[in-house]
Amino acid sequence: YQSWSRVTTGVFLVILGVVEYLTSKTIFKIVPHFTAKEFRQFLYQVMAAFEGKKVVMVLDNCKIHYAKLLNPLLQKCRDRFEFYFLPPHSGHLLNPIEGLWHPLKDVIGAGRSFDCIHTLYSRTRKVINRHQKAPIYHFPWASY
Repeated sequence: YQSWSRVTTGVFLVILGVVEYLTSKTIFKIVPHFTAKEFRQFLYQVMAAFEGKKVVMVLDNCKIHYAKLLNPLLQKCRDRFEFYFLPPHSGHLLNPIEGLWHPLKDVIGAGRSFDCIHTLYSRTRKVINRHQKAPIYHFPWASY
């Protein structure tokens, strides 16, 4: 998800995030640019958070998710890490992280102005941390 401030020079903040299906625990990283290097570092963060567990990550079809830079990591960790790519144009219902992106966009998204990048960053962290304490959404399949 990308959010920006129109008051400053249109600076982007990129939020990388994953959510654990059953607990709604969210792991996130806020970065200035969405690059394969940033995504690889985020994958290391995710693997550390789920130490000893197999991680299956649901992804959209963003080109960075297919970056060659990720191949060595995925080969090294293929027994612990797996990508599941959603079909193109599949909508938001199949990806649980969208339950966080939608409310985040409502609070911080387009049409909002911030006096500086620090304010935008701090508001973004506040919304995500609030989600950590009380998830914004409920997965109907979590009770099965």
